[in-house]
Amino acid sequence: MDFRRFRPFLVAAMVFGLSAGLTLFAQDSTTHRGRKYKTPPPTSRIEVTILRNDDGKPIENAAVVFQLEGDKGNMELKTNEDGKASIDVLPTGSKVVMQVIAKGFKTYGSDYKIDKPEMTFEVRLKRPGQQYSIYEKHPEAADSSNGAGKDKPSDAGKDVVPKDSGKKDSSKDQPAESANQSGTKPDSSQPQPQ
Repeated sequence: MDFRRFRPFLVAAMVFGLSAGLTLFAQDSTTHRGRKYKTPPPTSRIEVTILRNDDGKPIENAAVVFQLEGDKGNMELKTNEDGKASIDVLPTGSKVVMQVIAKGFKTYGSDYKIDKPEMTFEVRLKRPGQQYSIYEKHPEAADSSNGAGKDKPSDAGKDVVPKDSGKKDSSKDQPAESANQSGTKPDSSQPQPQ
């Protein structure tokens, strides 16, 4: 037999065998020296729907921002024409802060616990309220005789009762009904103890 004809096939078979052996050896050695593989934690699928508060229509292109508790980064999504955004990489059992930002609406933010494999949230955004202006007249500030409402713009919308107005807080210093032993009404002409 003439081995010269089979020599190229024999060399090719030896090179193939040697390369296959080296590949198996390399794969075997990386499992012992490299880092161990950890499976990622299970994740939940979250779907958020952003709607207008006044008419319930969807808000397109609103930014929905998720930040995991204890994590420095955040994940931002944009809503589609139906006002929906979905994410499926948040670990189940984690706490997350969700913030919604849309042009022309108040910013919304709240904490959530991701405890189910699939969760849906609906957020209704409100239009911003009227800002306090020093150039407009405020009747509740002009009515106060001692000027307490003029210095504090944050008190403009609140029901502020001056201390000497004569009104009394009904929850303080009122005796219980069972404390009246006589069963008669007190005389209104006499001053009552407080």
